[in-house]
Amino acid sequence: MVPVTALSAHVKNASSTSWIDTIIKGDCVAALEALPDHSVDVIFADPPYNLQLGGTLHRPDQSKVDAVDDAWDQFASFEAYDAFTRAWLLACRRVLKPTGTIWVIGSYHNIFRVGAMLQDLGFWILNDIVWRKTNPMPNFKGRRFQNAHETMIWASPSADAKGYTFNYDAMKAANDDVQMRSDWLFPICNGGERLKGEDGKKVHPTQKPEALLARVILSSTKPGDVILDPFLGSGTTAAVAKRLGRHFVGIEREQTYIDAARQRIDAVEPMAAPMLKPLPGKKAEPRVAFVTLVESGMVSPGQVLVSANGRYRSVVRADGTLASGADAGSIHRLGAKVQGLDACNGWTFWHFEEGGELFPIDRLRAEVRAEMAAASL
Repeated sequence: MVPVTALSAHVKNASSTSWIDTIIKGDCVAALEALPDHSVDVIFADPPYNLQLGGTLHRPDQSKVDAVDDAWDQFASFEAYDAFTRAWLLACRRVLKPTGTIWVIGSYHNIFRVGAMLQDLGFWILNDIVWRKTNPMPNFKGRRFQNAHETMIWASPSADAKGYTFNYDAMKAANDDVQMRSDWLFPICNGGERLKGEDGKKVHPTQKPEALLARVILSSTKPGDVILDPFLGSGTTAAVAKRLGRHFVGIEREQTYIDAARQRIDAVEPMAAPMLKPLPGKKAEPRVAFVTLVESGMVSPGQVLVSANGRYRSVVRADGTLASGADAGSIHRLGAKVQGLDACNGWTFWHFEEGGELFPIDRLRAEVRAEMAAASL
């Protein structure tokens, strides 16, 4: 069973990991103060939206809309909301690793205030992601456009932050080898995924769909990372994190939500490790210089390389450079020079002949990398 941790001094001990894979009961700012510095890899925050609803909302048939009217979403003023936002973002900043990132989701009621506060505190916004809903709630009064999306801000701790996780190649491969865009289409949480109490009513009014959290987690974390949700609610972040082989820590003050989240998380079976192995990106591949092909005998000094269309020719030199007429240089520089361009990927531009066919020299580099990978096993 997922432990529910009370605030205590021992949690902040840097050597203690007792807080990982737990739900901490309490106010988010106070609870965050109990966590060690720079201890979490990613934060997903779904804070109160401060919806500013004006009275009861009814459908055209006069049935009441089950809107968010809970006390935790209500603030006396924008100034009070800004002070709250600043406090929890500062607390999050302390526990976030320098290589970590933070996601914050909101609606037009609050996300612009949150974004301004993030920038005021020195965070660097990497993207804003539009979650476009396939089945949004209608605008029953007909006085505005239908609110069909929410916005997520993805940010790093500072403009100079390096080393944060972005699984670009995996996202591109999952999107039919096209770059993943910043507008995501998902339905709102409904059906069997929506948690309901014994009275048949929703346990939590703003439960997020698991598919949305899965994309967040798969795009910006690695297996084994620790994901913090300072407003855990019904436990979507923790449940998806556990299923995807990540650790979690959730903070929640409402016991009803904690009970529902704990039951939900306990029922999750983590996926097998082979299912979670990240797709390696090109940047993760070992660097192989062209001279390595020469030194290994895969390419010989004096060998002629040509462009795919046969228009350009070069000769391999002993030091791993290429020559073409009076010009010489690296595979990239000479490839750009002969074409009159500023840059060129020599690995795909220059080709060698084998069996009457032309192949890019990148094929030989792939063979070297395969041998390196096999040797490291």
